[in-house]
Amino acid sequence: MSAAVQRFDETGYEMWRRPFLTISLSVLLAVPAMAFERPFPAPTKRGKMSPGAHPEIMIDGKLRRLAPGGRIWNESNLLEMPAALRGSDIVVNYTEDAHGQIDRVWILTPEEASQSVAKQINPMQR
Repeated sequence: MSAAVQRFDETGYEMWRRPFLTISLSVLLAVPAMAFERPFPAPTKRGKMSPGAHPEIMIDGKLRRLAPGGRIWNESNLLEMPAALRGSDIVVNYTEDAHGQIDRVWILTPEEASQSVAKQINPMQR
């Protein structure tokens, strides 16, 4: 046996070091991905939403309709089914389609709600 193989077999040091380093590196790279900022498209508006019977929602006290295929993202940026929404006066960012229907809604975290819409808009996104 060569000296490298004997060292490997006797101490076991090499056996656990490589997987440990791989897992540690994966965790370190994943942490920044969890702290994300959601870029909102340029025509984004801010309002307070109260869910109603689908496809209707109330935004700032006005009855509005979700567009066909309209999407609602929760605070974790996961899609939320309109029928599953509970509560009232939920702070949201939203966009309208060409017909004035609401096509995209983002439920905001308290940190996002404290920022102005102008600071959150990504001008490169439509």
